[in-house]
Amino acid sequence: MLLAPALLFLISSAAAAAPPVTFKVTLGAGVAASDAPVSGRLLVFMRKSDKPLESISPDFTDPVAVYVTGTEVANLKPGEAITIDAESESFPAAFSAAPAGAYQVYALLDRDHSYTYDGPGAGDICSKTISVTMPAESTAITLSEVSPDKKVDVPSNVRVIDFPSPRLTAFWGRPMSIQATVMLPPGYDTAKKKKYPTVYVIHGYGGDHMKMIGALTAVSKLMGESKIPEMIYVALNAHTSLGHHVFADSANNGPWGTALVEEFIPHLERQFRMDAKPSGRFLNGHSSGGWSTLWVMVTHPDFFGGTWSTAPDPVDFRSFTGPDITKYPPQNAYADAHSHEYNLVRMGGKDVMLVRQYAQQERVLGYYGGQFASFNAVFSPKGPDGQPLKLFDIATGRIDASVQKEWERYDISRLLRDHWRTLGPKLKGKLHVIVGTADTFHLDEATRLLDAELKKLGSDAQFTYVEGRNHFDLYEGGLRERIAKEMYRVARPKERTTAATGAP
Repeated sequence: MLLAPALLFLISSAAAAAPPVTFKVTLGAGVAASDAPVSGRLLVFMRKSDKPLESISPDFTDPVAVYVTGTEVANLKPGEAITIDAESESFPAAFSAAPAGAYQVYALLDRDHSYTYDGPGAGDICSKTISVTMPAESTAITLSEVSPDKKVDVPSNVRVIDFPSPRLTAFWGRPMSIQATVMLPPGYDTAKKKKYPTVYVIHGYGGDHMKMIGALTAVSKLMGESKIPEMIYVALNAHTSLGHHVFADSANNGPWGTALVEEFIPHLERQFRMDAKPSGRFLNGHSSGGWSTLWVMVTHPDFFGGTWSTAPDPVDFRSFTGPDITKYPPQNAYADAHSHEYNLVRMGGKDVMLVRQYAQQERVLGYYGGQFASFNAVFSPKGPDGQPLKLFDIATGRIDASVQKEWERYDISRLLRDHWRTLGPKLKGKLHVIVGTADTFHLDEATRLLDAELKKLGSDAQFTYVEGRNHFDLYEGGLRERIAKEMYRVARPKERTTAATGAP
């Protein structure tokens, strides 16, 4: 789970009395192709600083340090200006509530509405940072620079796959593809007939298959040094316009899980020398990818030989980043019965960002594609307007009981408990979950609940808690190597390997 928060509707009386703050934002000449009008979500950021800053972005280690306001813009022409009201749709409060002092201001036009998912992207148009002394009622900003396309070098042993999916195309009513990067092991080209076990890797929130090339390159290096056995690695793309689709079939995103298993993997197995059998298909993912791989495993237990899911998003909805969303009447998503607010982010043992702050900032940054918006897109039914229904009200945290009921089918702990008689034998030896005891997003808490539930069911699932590790340093110290060796032992149980490396 990566990051994002939107919309404080209550402003202090002091802020209400202050003059409203506006920004006059002009689209500079020559930044749009053929000087055509541009559209998108216009974000204005402000941070207290008497020194120039190159750019400004949300800071989840200190969420109230950066003010941001968001406005939808349509058909803005070069040389044309638009006045932004920085009072209503702003976080952490109206800009007029900012304490007096020196600030830096930065504007960005998010043209494809992807900022909430992974920040600035190619083609976004931004300003230079400018100095402002608050209180200031109106400030002029010019959008003058275009974010360049970030080119990715593709190694010779990596193939970029774009597969037109009949199932997803039928769901969306337009061409839809499943994408991946496939890393072939060092000996693939010389061993003309040899087949390999295959690892399907799913990235976390904010990632995609192209951003995984660096990780694939590191794995390839380990293979070349005989530190891990040779296998084919497939980095799957789980990014869609609505966020991270987690390869779950859903009412809003479509049949991603079914398309993966019934269309995409068979396509790859026809193209590459893969084992093409359950004992040679493995899953590995981190964060939202950790949840994805666990979900794909338990919903397709006969198809894969095992999952190694690390720091997964909430796998037991009794602790969904804080609130218990299995209780009826529903709890509040922001605070418990004693009005104690749930913390979402912790760093170095210190709570630094509340669930409320995260969700409200996310709402300002964009209407869809954010972390909580991704959950809604996967778990919720469609609303009357065709958009995913929200689990909770962004302003108040009030949970909608009818939506909560629909979410139950995606509670992995509940699914396993309700169907253990059928799933248990099929999942024997296949479940491996690893999380740090200091996970940045408290994901170890839901993991412990699932662990206890599976122990009651008599499961042999392996749960590993790495002492002191957080969400971002979990793989340090050889976890990647350990996982690779464990997978290979399943795929090649009779093949002798060296004790030190696990390589044949």
